Amino acid sequence: MNTRFLQSALTAALVWAGAVTPVVAGDYLPPAKSDDGWSTGNAAALHWDTSRFGALEDKLADNTYKGITSVLVVKDGALVYEKYFNGSDATQLNDIRSASKSITAWLVGAAIDRGLIPSAQAKVYGYFPDKQPVQHPDARKQAMTLEDLLTMSSLWECDDENQFSSGNEERMYVSEDWLQFALDLPIKGFAPWMTKPADSPHGRAFSYCTAGAFVAGAVVERATHQPLSAFAAEALEKPLGITQVHWNASPLGIGMGGGGTRYRSRDLAKLGELALDGGRWKGKQIVSEAWVRSMLTVHAQARDDADYGYLWWQFRFPVKGTDEPVWAMSGNGGNYVFVMPSRKLVAVVTSKAYNQRYAHPQSQEIFRDYVLKALP
Repeated sequence: MNTRFLQSALTAALVWAGAVTPVVAGDYLPPAKSDDGWSTGNAAALHWDTSRFGALEDKLADNTYKGITSVLVVKDGALVYEKYFNGSDATQLNDIRSASKSITAWLVGAAIDRGLIPSAQAKVYGYFPDKQPVQHPDARKQAMTLEDLLTMSSLWECDDENQFSSGNEERMYVSEDWLQFALDLPIKGFAPWMTKPADSPHGRAFSYCTAGAFVAGAVVERATHQPLSAFAAEALEKPLGITQVHWNASPLGIGMGGGGTRYRSRDLAKLGELALDGGRWKGKQIVSEAWVRSMLTVHAQARDDADYGYLWWQFRFPVKGTDEPVWAMSGNGGNYVFVMPSRKLVAVVTSKAYNQRYAHPQSQEIFRDYVLKALP
């Protein structure tokens, strides 16, 4: 029997029994209310084209989109769409891989807000006197700032997209001391075909470097005198009502600010809403608005089609014929938290399509062709 028919029959039965409020179109049901702080809304009553959600569910049912585990949509602070797929549910802790880097940016900001780090211009090597002298000594390394790490534009020879790079993350993982590995990296050279920082947009030559995000997290640990997971719980997670989370650590116990944290989908949406509302959750300031402005400002050009803030990506997506900026937490497998300020919109897509070429394109397609096209 057709899956959509079964869903329709179930919805009709629930409506007849008085268990749910009838909705305007299709098989759409509003998200269930919970005690996690989220308000919920009825997208059908708010004039969304909920047939787009139905079409998306058809694509997931026939495996056109593979490995997707959840899609959530928040508009004007209310959760209006929430569905789980491929055996997942609302309790699932999603391994969001490199989307974790954006959480590290939040934690740097929280430490700055508390006066524990002076600013994003703080010198990185000064936090690690016990790790010096380092290999490949260079005055430019000693001048390296947190902002260099947050914008993926340090002068370390570190490129996760180049298997031959000295700083490729896979090389870091097979060493015991990840921090020493990163601090010892040589200064990169710029071949004739490479764009130097002075000639790059925003004066920064972007190079994706997980080791840099890891070191940024290590700076937070040194500045706060506590594990990254403990500071995250105090400064970010508990104020947001996030009670279930998993953090990884390096072999020597330093929090892994570069990837692999695990959050529930609704809690990921909270991180998006926090960015959308200037660092506030339910009217309470969690991280300063000044930090959010800095974090969500373009500081480097990552690719022809993407810019970069402080460990957040910026893309452009079409809405009703106009390309609009969208900030995003992004991780391997196609894990995303999309934030579109112009529409007061947050969308979460979680996925287990790790290391698959189609992972990122399909998650972005879901956001572009189904979430955005459903907007009222």
